[in-house]
Amino acid sequence: MPYTPSGFFCDRLIRERERRDGEGSLNKPLRFNGQDYTVLRQECAQRKSLFEDDSFPATVESLGFKELGHKSNKVKNIVWKRPKEICENPQFIVGGASRTDICQGDLGDCWLLAAIACLTLNEKLLYRVVPQEQSFSESYGGIFHFQFWRYGDWVDVVIDDRIPTFNNQLVFTKSAERNEFWSALLEKAYAKLHGSYEALKGGNTTEAMEDFTGGVTEFYEMKEAPKELYKIMKKALERGSLMGCSIDSLVPARFETRTVTGLVKGHAYSVTAVEECKPSHHKESKVRLVRLRNPWGQVEWNGPWSDNSKEWTTLSKTEKEKLQHQSAEDGEFWMSFEDFKKNYTKIEICNLTPDALEDDKIHKWTVSVNEGRWVRGCSAGGCRNYPDTFWTNPQYRLRLLEEDDDPEDNEVGCTFVVALMQKNRRKERKMGANLFTIGFAIYEVPKEMHGNKQHMQKDFFLFNSSKARCKSYINLREVTQRFRLSPGEYVIVPSTYEPHQEGEFILRVFSEKRNTSEEIENRIEADHPVPAPASAGEESEEDQQFRTIFQEIAGDDMEITANELKNVLNRVITKHKDLNTEGFSLESCRSMIALMDMDGTGRLNLQEFRHLWNKIKQWQGIFKHYNADQSGSINSYEMRNAVNDAGFRLNNQLYDIITMRYANENMNIDFDSFISCLVRLEAMFRAFQAFDQDGDGTIRLSVLEWLQLTMYA
Repeated sequence: MPYTPSGFFCDRLIRERERRDGEGSLNKPLRFNGQDYTVLRQECAQRKSLFEDDSFPATVESLGFKELGHKSNKVKNIVWKRPKEICENPQFIVGGASRTDICQGDLGDCWLLAAIACLTLNEKLLYRVVPQEQSFSESYGGIFHFQFWRYGDWVDVVIDDRIPTFNNQLVFTKSAERNEFWSALLEKAYAKLHGSYEALKGGNTTEAMEDFTGGVTEFYEMKEAPKELYKIMKKALERGSLMGCSIDSLVPARFETRTVTGLVKGHAYSVTAVEECKPSHHKESKVRLVRLRNPWGQVEWNGPWSDNSKEWTTLSKTEKEKLQHQSAEDGEFWMSFEDFKKNYTKIEICNLTPDALEDDKIHKWTVSVNEGRWVRGCSAGGCRNYPDTFWTNPQYRLRLLEEDDDPEDNEVGCTFVVALMQKNRRKERKMGANLFTIGFAIYEVPKEMHGNKQHMQKDFFLFNSSKARCKSYINLREVTQRFRLSPGEYVIVPSTYEPHQEGEFILRVFSEKRNTSEEIENRIEADHPVPAPASAGEESEEDQQFRTIFQEIAGDDMEITANELKNVLNRVITKHKDLNTEGFSLESCRSMIALMDMDGTGRLNLQEFRHLWNKIKQWQGIFKHYNADQSGSINSYEMRNAVNDAGFRLNNQLYDIITMRYANENMNIDFDSFISCLVRLEAMFRAFQAFDQDGDGTIRLSVLEWLQLTMYA
């Protein structure tokens, strides 16, 4: 859906200011919906009442919008209850949070629950997402909170403890212990983050893993998995990474169908351990095993190394204890690594970022994060298949500064992972939003252009092939790939597959060594923003014509108003058939007077008018250059170059604003809008320079001065 400049860009400026103040970090998470857990809890204690969350009420709106919406029969008998109304002696956590605390209910969010099960394997990670100080006894106020990583920031989500029930049973996630509620409340907080419970239906385990850690996920297809996959998995768990896997279902209607081996197709599993054991009768090397968990809390693998299989009889008691072998229908089971590769089709590993853990023994990544957006008509250029617009996509300069430490490899290279994530698509499902098909390409910057932060132009991409690119464009929340390139400078171009698709994204670059990535932003400047007095010289026939018309309209005082200016300009401009214009609007003419009125009369004298006309002629030439088809408009994607030709150097955010402000529904800009845009730019630069007395590029304004500046321009 379209964004308004005032809303989006104000929000972005506020976020940037919050980050400068340290907000959004682990130690100072942002308050989701502006709710402060500590303050709300104290208010409940003072009022001696239980918290009721108006921002995620106990109503159908919080359940969903379609299958769980107002018209659904599924929601008619649902009753929201607090844990103390469901059972006696409710507990937040019973005997420590564990994998068996997560059992799926009547919601297709196995992907989320598989990630929660992985989370329980690392207490530091778990208790950062699920703060420990909460309970149903001490200072109970019906209020709880959880913390998630959200597109570059950590956010604290506050909820009340009213949970959907049917016949006094939890409808969604539940624990194997009837009086334990941490997993159900965590699911509720995650549903609030995305707008409703129904928004959680269907997804990839990686999505939740990243929201719990701020990490980055790599996918491995089993049929294309590297030979050292077992080593990769073992090393990943040792590093604290989260891991999930699944079996693809070729027939969508058969999702979550059980196979004869007890495994379920189209269903997410957690990988909870990777170990080796040596059976007593085995003369060869050790047997490699993988432990998995079904978030249903039941339905397990029934092949070799399953709970009651004969293979366990070949192990010593010590080996069994090391593997924590249990024979129980709890959804957790072991299988050999070979059977794991044969039966599962995909594995997902979420690697942790530097802020995920504090233990120096655990491997950490260096990460740089950039926020961006694709704006229809300006910076939503589509993939390389669309050469006329591809270059307009946001561009990010990547500098690989240090090569890998790899004594076994004589080739100099830098290993890094690029992760492109589209934002808010799950939350916007109820408005019909689906995931875009996204991807990215990486181009090497020629040495002579190193340090040059200019946006790469169309010709660069026409005559240079990409150095690397993502394997494919795909409709996932995040597209991730690992690369190894020589030290140097590169440009990353993230895009949707089709042009004109509008949305927000973050681009992250992870590496084991130092790197920097930043959006390519032109320095904001104007070549000649301040009007200069018109020079005297020989008048052309057109100038003489204007003097005559001007005198006719201006009268004895030789000054014209906005209405009179409109008449003067339009009598001449409309004769230019190639502009295909009906002339200037009254508002445009008012802006022109504000720009050229040097004596503050609100009118233009002949000299001021002549200077204005010279400007218009200069800008008219630029417009005609880009109006090659004489349609009377230029394509909004060309506006970047047209503005540049007029002498203005702007950043990507300003180009986005110009497109949204001046382009029509067909993403075209007519002559009147084009001139109005340049007049406004010139006026804003002139006003800024007037306030920037010391020339340092910054000004300080009072509210009154700010209003005067914006109203004037």
